[in-house]
Amino acid sequence: MTQLIADRRDIDFVLYEQLDTEALTRHKRFAGYNKKTFDMIITEARNFAIKELLPVNPEGDRIGVRLENGQVKVPECFHRPYKLFLEGEWTSLTEDPELGGQGLPVSIARAVAEYMVGANNSLVNYGLFGHGTGKMIELFGTEELKSLFLKKLYTAEWGGTMLLTEAEAGSDLNLLTSTAEKQPDGTYHLNGTKIFITNGDHDLAENIIHPVLARLEGAPKGTKGISIFIVPKIWVNPDGTLGERNGIACTGIEEKMGIHASSTCTLAMGGKTPCRGFLLGEENQGMKIMFHMMNEARLAVGFQGFAFASAAYLYALNYARERIQGYDIEAGKGSDPVTIIQHPDVRRMLLWMKAHVDGMRSFMYYAGECLENIGLAETDEKRAFYQGLADLFIPVVKAYSSDRGFEICAQAMQVYGGYGYSKEYPVEQYTRDAKIASIYEGTNGIQAMDLLGRKMTMNNGKAFMDFLGELKKTVAMAKEIDATKAMADEVEKAANKLGKSAMHLGSVAMAGGIKRAFAYATPFLEVMGDVIMAWMLLWRAAVASKKLAEGPKKDMDFYQGQLKTAEFFIYTILPGTFGKMDAINIANNAVNEITEAQFGG
Repeated sequence: MTQLIADRRDIDFVLYEQLDTEALTRHKRFAGYNKKTFDMIITEARNFAIKELLPVNPEGDRIGVRLENGQVKVPECFHRPYKLFLEGEWTSLTEDPELGGQGLPVSIARAVAEYMVGANNSLVNYGLFGHGTGKMIELFGTEELKSLFLKKLYTAEWGGTMLLTEAEAGSDLNLLTSTAEKQPDGTYHLNGTKIFITNGDHDLAENIIHPVLARLEGAPKGTKGISIFIVPKIWVNPDGTLGERNGIACTGIEEKMGIHASSTCTLAMGGKTPCRGFLLGEENQGMKIMFHMMNEARLAVGFQGFAFASAAYLYALNYARERIQGYDIEAGKGSDPVTIIQHPDVRRMLLWMKAHVDGMRSFMYYAGECLENIGLAETDEKRAFYQGLADLFIPVVKAYSSDRGFEICAQAMQVYGGYGYSKEYPVEQYTRDAKIASIYEGTNGIQAMDLLGRKMTMNNGKAFMDFLGELKKTVAMAKEIDATKAMADEVEKAANKLGKSAMHLGSVAMAGGIKRAFAYATPFLEVMGDVIMAWMLLWRAAVASKKLAEGPKKDMDFYQGQLKTAEFFIYTILPGTFGKMDAINIANNAVNEITEAQFGG
């Protein structure tokens, strides 16, 4: 097939025609780059992903990880490509080169990640997880901690994790019981057990650095009394050399539905050997610090769902173009058999997948541009504007993209028919692997509650109003183009109705109906995601229309495909979104009124 994992032509369209990423090269921070360099980096990422990462993905899934004498072993086939992954310096593309990064724009790092994550998410995550650990140390650590850990984490010479969850403290960290006790030398001894720790132990790095949430004696109750500590697997001496084995050990690994090659560990701290750690930031500031990493992780998880969807869609598209089955229903029985892409229902599935993949790609890159602009903004007002948009989008990126990503993988299986349900083709693994994205780093229900309860009300709703304002700029542009005017009218109606739905849920909550309003948190996030997809696809169609107006091009089919994709979503999917908003505005309270006994069972 001509494309694997991700659609390079579509990536280029988003980067250079929709978002004008090349303009970043005029900024001082990216003065050393140009479009040619960006293209070379993305091309090399694609080549590496296809040649080295993708071939070992199914074998890694089949073999999985194993625990031997307290050490997690990853599939042997991972070691060589992982070494090449680190040698290629792919692990911290946006960070300062002095710290082991590449200093790239977020949007180019997104393009690289499409190929890396889509090819072998479990493998690359062993190298990428240290970035979040390092970022917390960079923002909140002492100069000593930075010198000890930062570069080794950013280059993935050492691995990184995040230790939050306990058996009785999953989503509710108020129940956290892990403890820390200060020692005379200024370090801390930690005790407790953490579960569901991604990359909690493995044999790809000589050391793993664990940020750990725990309580100090006498700390305030609840999340206000949680601190965060840096706990190395192997103790790190003041001169940077490795010391003795620390008192943190993997006591078990989870058997999972998917991501078999990713180690999900139970880690025990303390016991016979003291578990030593360094305080990060100030006492009782653990939650504040942790959320810097959590926001990065949630964006990454949403991107993971999208990357799986992109790969699954392209596999399904290629299969539909090659698989001969049945006859053209207009030609009738007895006519020559045709490829299944000629069948209307298969075309419907493919176009549903394409619309969401295209819309999510634009949304992912746009959200990344917002993050970029926080650092590039020249005024506090602009900085706050982009920070507000980024904060608003985080739960939608995470939840909507992971939900739709899983659904797209399932649709890809459907295109394959019975073959899709077998291990002969890759979409079966993508579907299993994709499901976790809606669960970890805060379940999607929690993302919906965060959106409705916190993000919508920030600064009296300013971020939400700014989002609608940006959307309506696209609507205004599209109304000036004959081919997109009617679609723009529909998107505008959807945006207006979304605003009214938000106000309605707010009024329900203010009137004492907190539970009633939050019963519609997930439906509200879903319709907001749909409206964002419509916005992104309309934007794409407007850009494509302008290109088509310039005259014949070698990629006319690509641009016309943008118009048809937007048309399909806006006239086929968006009407259902209007119906969902009608349900939100009714806000029926059966969810809360039904008694526990009435559920049956």
